[in-house]
Amino acid sequence: MRTPQHLRMEEDGGVVTLTLDRPERKNPLTFDSYAELVGIFRDAVHDDTARVFVVTGAGGNFCSGGDVHEIIAPLLERDTKGLMRFTQMTGELVKAMRACPQPVIAAVDGIAAGAGAIIAMASDIRLGTPRAKVAFLFNRVGLAGCDMGACAILPRIIGQGRASELLFTGRAMRADEGERWGFFNRLADDALGEARTLAAEIAAGPGFAHGMTKRMLAMEWAMGVEQAIEAEAVAQALCMTTQDFRRAYEAFAAKSTPVFRGD
Repeated sequence: MRTPQHLRMEEDGGVVTLTLDRPERKNPLTFDSYAELVGIFRDAVHDDTARVFVVTGAGGNFCSGGDVHEIIAPLLERDTKGLMRFTQMTGELVKAMRACPQPVIAAVDGIAAGAGAIIAMASDIRLGTPRAKVAFLFNRVGLAGCDMGACAILPRIIGQGRASELLFTGRAMRADEGERWGFFNRLADDALGEARTLAAEIAAGPGFAHGMTKRMLAMEWAMGVEQAIEAEAVAQALCMTTQDFRRAYEAFAAKSTPVFRGD
């Protein structure tokens, strides 16, 4: 996996922590950090050592969105083709996060706004601190709320009415609202610590099977129940061909704890 220059990446026991690290500006994204994030998640498809990703921000905030000076101002000088290249590039980040087989956990403290809110939304699991505020504030800058998949994904997490309110008003969703509405799995004073603990637990599990679970969770959005059952039958049969399935059986027979290796 490539070493990023515009964010921090640490690996520990299969848990890869990605930290947006511009705390003096509440960790805004730049063209470079967008590209690096897309590259990391695309590379992860072929990386068996990375088992779980944790995404967070430095200095008490998650991410304030696109950098006003390094992204927003230059966009005003682009023509339609140039703007399309940018919006498609930002969408690639969400597609890469959803396509990588590894679960992605967002640890959200402080502000998660604009594209920062989208990164949290696109993660598989979200943990927040009581200070967390999540704002899909695209309308505040004269843009539509339909950005980077927000109109497709957010209603599936918190419901159509609640998503509509946030996308039409651009107001911040408080941490307690986010937990109550199902955006946050839970709140903790140390969301990053909780996220790393959860990530380590998931990383110790069957990696191939986790990837299949993530794939099915995405594919079954567009399936009827009968199609989903058939697809899951195929997925589970494939998992039964793995060595992890055999290890689990052998450990059960020996009354021991299985050690999964992801193959």
